[in-house]
Amino acid sequence: MTQQLRLLAVHAHPDDESSKGSATMAKYVAEGHPVMVATCTGGERGDILNPRLQNDPEIKRDLSEVRRREMAAAQEVLGIEHTWLGFVDSGLPEGDPLPPLPAGCFALEPLDVTTEALVRVIREFRPHVMTTYDENGGYPHPDHIMCHDVSLAAFRAAGDPDAFPHAGAPWQPLKLYYDRGFSREKLAAMHEGLMERGKESPFAEWLSRWDERGPVRVTTRIECSDYFGHRERALLAHATQIDPDGSFFALSAQEQAQLWPTEEFELALSYVTAPEGEDDLFAGLGSVAEADNLAINPPSLAIDELRERTVA
Repeated sequence: MTQQLRLLAVHAHPDDESSKGSATMAKYVAEGHPVMVATCTGGERGDILNPRLQNDPEIKRDLSEVRRREMAAAQEVLGIEHTWLGFVDSGLPEGDPLPPLPAGCFALEPLDVTTEALVRVIREFRPHVMTTYDENGGYPHPDHIMCHDVSLAAFRAAGDPDAFPHAGAPWQPLKLYYDRGFSREKLAAMHEGLMERGKESPFAEWLSRWDERGPVRVTTRIECSDYFGHRERALLAHATQIDPDGSFFALSAQEQAQLWPTEEFELALSYVTAPEGEDDLFAGLGSVAEADNLAINPPSLAIDELRERTVA
């Protein structure tokens, strides 16, 4: 394995990796860091969101296989490694009252089953840093919320030799981040940029509803504008899920780079002291040898003590 610090991003469905933190991943790949995405489900129950493809008979016949091909194409664009955890998409329940989730779906799997699957990936890939979603899932899709729960549980368990002893040798990731790709400040900057260019903005309605979500905590900003083109191409690779005329492309990659050249994250848990105003997910880890040693021999800290070691 390349002697560089390693990053694992855990996502709920194929396409989530391209809309959340993909330019950051492409940047680290270009710098020689091994980066892997673990996708929890196959996206089998996703809607076809690209109006140009909604009546395509091949897609309707086997959406699962189409989404696998799309993921492979996005993987190639970003230069990442990829693995499927193998669980079944829960779908997004709609209605009042909400219907029950389908039997056997990811969100209804026992947490120890889903956690062990991710622990196996962690112990094999041996990431120093993980990214995932916050406790609200980024948005309240049951698979996104389960993705958070699984990621947090696996982060806690992977370095414990008594946890899932048949899932590989213990390995403790040293930092866990929540993706903060959408903040009010970013949406406002993009909205104002479109208005200044005389273009219609799709973000006005988002901004009008933002107060319902509350503030977003950001500890870490990654300057990755050179890789916004990778992000755009990775998104377009997910042709069934991404409308090429939709809000992701209201501004070109070049215009986005001028308006908002970073991707944002929140450091949630850390075994190392993180510098204030981080601009690197690997900040505070030292050399690969130092980080490897800490991952193999982590200090005995309760999880609430870990939180105290993150950026305030």
